[in-house]
Amino acid sequence: AQSVTQPDVHVTVSEGAPLELRCNYSSSVSLYLFWYVRYPNQGLQLLLKYTSGNSLVPGMKGFKAEFRKNETSFHLKKPSAHWSD
Repeated sequence: AQSVTQPDVHVTVSEGAPLELRCNYSSSVSLYLFWYVRYPNQGLQLLLKYTSGNSLVPGMKGFKAEFRKNETSFHLKKPSAHWSD
């Protein structure tokens, strides 16, 4: 069985502060992990994806995520949050 969880129900970040959205998974097969964003009155937009290779994945708008197989995590990060994020 496969599952993905985001342990934080709500995240509040001040403008200019570092942002981290945590994601944990469980899977015994090849992984394809994605982060999406949805802005008001818009559809989903792909921020970044991991399919294989380098564990540090750059994304759009300064976002990045690090695939950590030993921790079963794929946390989304941004060094400095902006109000429009």
